[in-house]
Amino acid sequence: MTDREKRYLAQLAREYPTIHAASAEIINLTAILNLPKGTEHFMSDIHGEHEAFTHILNNGSGAVADKVDQALRDSLTAAERKALCALIYYPLERLQEIKAKENDLCEWYRVTIRRLIAVARISTSKYSRSKVRKALPKEFAYIFEELLNAADTGNKEQYYSNIISAVILTECADTFVVELSTLIKRMSVDQLHIVGDIFDRGPHADEILEALMRHHNVDIQWGNHDVLWMGAAAGSPACVAAAVKNCLQYDNLDMLENGYGINLLPLAVFANERYRDASAFEPRNLPSEPYRPRDKGFYARMHKAISVIMFKLEGQLVRRRPAYKMRDRDMLSRVDWEKGSIEIDGKEYPLRDTDFPTVDPKEPNRLTPEESALMGQLTAAFRHSQKLQAHARFLLSAGSLYRCCNGNLLFHGCVPMEADGSFTRFEFGSSALSGKNFFDYADRLARQGVLAPEGSRERAQGQDFLWFLWCGRNSPVFGRDHIATFERALIEDKSTWKEPKNAYYEHNESEACCAKILEMFGLDKPWSRIVNGHIPVKVKDGESPLRAGGKLVVIDGGFCKAYQRETGIAGYTMFFSSHGIRLSAHEPFAAARDALTRGSDILSHTVRVEDFLQRVMVADIDTGAAIRERIDELLKLLDAYRDGVITAK
Repeated sequence: MTDREKRYLAQLAREYPTIHAASAEIINLTAILNLPKGTEHFMSDIHGEHEAFTHILNNGSGAVADKVDQALRDSLTAAERKALCALIYYPLERLQEIKAKENDLCEWYRVTIRRLIAVARISTSKYSRSKVRKALPKEFAYIFEELLNAADTGNKEQYYSNIISAVILTECADTFVVELSTLIKRMSVDQLHIVGDIFDRGPHADEILEALMRHHNVDIQWGNHDVLWMGAAAGSPACVAAAVKNCLQYDNLDMLENGYGINLLPLAVFANERYRDASAFEPRNLPSEPYRPRDKGFYARMHKAISVIMFKLEGQLVRRRPAYKMRDRDMLSRVDWEKGSIEIDGKEYPLRDTDFPTVDPKEPNRLTPEESALMGQLTAAFRHSQKLQAHARFLLSAGSLYRCCNGNLLFHGCVPMEADGSFTRFEFGSSALSGKNFFDYADRLARQGVLAPEGSRERAQGQDFLWFLWCGRNSPVFGRDHIATFERALIEDKSTWKEPKNAYYEHNESEACCAKILEMFGLDKPWSRIVNGHIPVKVKDGESPLRAGGKLVVIDGGFCKAYQRETGIAGYTMFFSSHGIRLSAHEPFAAARDALTRGSDILSHTVRVEDFLQRVMVADIDTGAAIRERIDELLKLLDAYRDGVITAK
């Protein structure tokens, strides 16, 4: 035994100071290895749709309803089970309504608490008591344990009833119902994976992030919209301009101003003073809030003003980062300002709008003093928003560019590839990188843009790279040749609006290609799969979320309302349980109010991806590998105790 091993075992001995303590932990860990794995829940491309997200988070894509059915199918009608599900999803809101109309509230509490306990028993049955205990509310932990583990022998029926009566008598029943509902939801889904794109389009990404920050076990694989907001929070002017532009285009001003406290008055004043006709920049939606103006021209001018600034900043950025190989995306420098046109792929196109008073044809990417001052104000507002900074820190701590988890590979966009099937080589830094090596490099550089010292070369490099990840050529989270924002705004011909996809999206139909990618990331479980978001699956056109014989699953099915006309559904979510892998295809969600008043749920259709012949146990997943390593360490500690190398207490 080396001195280093002795020092480590001496530290371990502080936690397990006796032979019995070490032996007991070995027995406990060995038992845990033989429990079924917990259920993993996968969601992607939420795009600010906070109400639908909250509901799917509450119902676990049907997992909670499954537990209710398992526990109470034989004793409750379908309508009664539906009402109980609504209570579990929204306990505080439902309690208010029930208390207002229920005549015998004490009896309702007695019946409901018993039903919730029955569901909680099913939900917690495959976990160790230790894990369940950690999930219990501290104030009621002992009572919950007694009720959850009561044997159905009748010997303790009076004891059991008296506990519930005491809960009601002490006026703790509401809290008890809420905590039981929380426990059921928590134990129905052990781990939540968000495979990118929390931000933009839908109204309140901020509320989604608040919910995720409260979640017991969540990880995030960054999407291109997420890295855009990380860059904006870090102080990248190009990212700030793009984030503000997206909010104006999709009517997310309530989130921007009231959620994050970003003052848009300076932009509004500047836009109204500098621009006249801006009809080419009319936003897709007008604000729905009653206290906002309804003048399309007003918002179009704001949208135009920030778009021009964004085009300038992007032109500056691609010029100072030649490694991005995106000089052709310096769009303002390509405009023929005398003709009011631009040449693309050898063809000349007139611009829909030629009124650009802030653009100097000799230096089209230079900000005017007013634009520079405006961007200084906006960037400072993003940097000083406490809520946005907290969300950016959470995205860093809980997130990454990709994740290997229990045999599956999760990433938002693509592994950039060439037409011949080889992995695209990026020449950033001192060497060319591709595949997993580029993912690791990109993850580090993205973090550098947020965490490197203020004013440092590393921070500036990282912030520019966050913009590259957002919309750069063949970025792994963008996966396209370019973003056609300029063309969509200023060129009538829609053939210029195309954004060619990376070759990955053709090659990922091949099982051999997916197997090569999984092998590159060291994943070789029988159930190993690639899980992607980013590209909506157009179900109405016959597209399938399963590719390459089921080795790749795309779970972006149109969660965002903006995509639902294209997809025909309202998103996919995926489940990986000990029994198998399944997809849920969801119908559009009406409103949380319907779920409360009528007990309505999101209608979902299950697609079974794979049923396992043998249940997947804790021993088979990442947790099992860590437990076996711990057992080996404890066995060495036992040997050290018995050989006298370390003295047991």
